[in-house]
Amino acid sequence: MGKYDLPAPEMLAQQAQWLAPARGRLFRQISIARRKRVLDLGAGYGAVTGELARRAGGPVVALDCAVAALQEGAPAFAGAQRTGGDARRLPFADAVFDLVFTQLTLLWVQPVTRALDEIRRVLRPGGTLVALEPDYDGMIEHPPEIAARDLWVSALERAGGNPLIGRALPGLLTARGFTVYVGLFESLYAPSAARFDFLRDLPLTAAEALALETIELEAMVRHGPWAQVAHLPFFLITALKPES
Repeated sequence: MGKYDLPAPEMLAQQAQWLAPARGRLFRQISIARRKRVLDLGAGYGAVTGELARRAGGPVVALDCAVAALQEGAPAFAGAQRTGGDARRLPFADAVFDLVFTQLTLLWVQPVTRALDEIRRVLRPGGTLVALEPDYDGMIEHPPEIAARDLWVSALERAGGNPLIGRALPGLLTARGFTVYVGLFESLYAPSAARFDFLRDLPLTAAEALALETIELEAMVRHGPWAQVAHLPFFLITALKPES
């Protein structure tokens, strides 16, 4: 796994809220109410686990290698089972889940191929992986003075993540026999200053931290509709395991 510790629970909850519309569409597309056993892979403090437990048609298992987060976030896991474990060595028998859900988790798994092999193993024939993963090298930022893409990419790599995981997943999943469907965010929204909090939480060099301060100051003085654009592409992936 990556070397990066989880952000604060409040930050992860905000992140989950940003992704809620896209996540909801994916859940409707896969008829989540018919999914009888679900794995929340990389559940963290349970920012999405409750949503899965409410919408799925059967039990939900929340797994994370950060056992302390599973314990600290106990109220968020109501209706779900919690278990510590590594995405590269899932502690489950073969073919036990109808759905594996993951959000901003595969970003941190190295090598991700081992996790994908494990996901395929624990999915039942005809089961589905739903993954929401970013591609930081594809960020769209305007004007140039607020661009932080290079900081994101270098800091994520330093922390043990793969900032280009989104673009890599469709091919990796197809090579494992999945039928893959890919969507992207179809709307742009006004950028949130909170994005800088996530970046500051990564291991920045002194020079990068100074550059981030300058970018934040530039962002603060640019007001009005569409005075700024800051868009992080997310790959919204639905991958179906073959029936046989």
